[in-house]
Amino acid sequence: MSRVVVATGFNREAATLRQPGIVVAAGGGDPVGLRAKIEQAAAGAAGIASYGMCGALVDGLRIGDWVIGDRLSGAIDIDCDADWAKALAAKLPGARIGGFFADGRMIGAVAEKLALGERHGALAVDMESHVAAAVALARGLPFAIVRCVSDRARHLLPHAITVSMRADGGVDGRAMLASLARRPGQVADIARTTAGFARAMRELKRGAARIGPGMGLRA
Repeated sequence: MSRVVVATGFNREAATLRQPGIVVAAGGGDPVGLRAKIEQAAAGAAGIASYGMCGALVDGLRIGDWVIGDRLSGAIDIDCDADWAKALAAKLPGARIGGFFADGRMIGAVAEKLALGERHGALAVDMESHVAAAVALARGLPFAIVRCVSDRARHLLPHAITVSMRADGGVDGRAMLASLARRPGQVADIARTTAGFARAMRELKRGAARIGPGMGLRA
């Protein structure tokens, strides 16, 4: 079976991928380290995919909706593999197909989300796609993005959430607590945001099972 390298941010996102034919590289908090992991795993791989949660940049996308990339803008501009995108869409009925934006930041402000969506014609944003895309481009491998919405376009991500990702893909609880101590008014927004993340994680597990071996890449 062809092996696919899958880049994601949090270790808990990586844990939803149990199917064969996949090597996962997690660590959205450390783009240099993430690239090294992807590079190491990419030797002999058939393709590279970006997978996990994403933030909506346009109205109409709900928490738990799937978005499949047809192109990426931001730190790198690249088209996704059209055949792979179609194969993923067949596995995930109802998924939206469109552009993604990624430059390594977690975009939390509503105004910036909407502006990025309009400026780049992008449906969603994540923190790892540009790293995975750069390796795919350098190696001449097909590239795909398949992600699940965890926060809507008009939902402000509280500061504690934006500092929550450790370099190794874990959750930085200490940074979150420090942020909360400085800005205690975040409590309600944190609860609402983490509830959305939990819904997205449940859908990631269901979707990963539907996508199947090798992230749906046809040999």
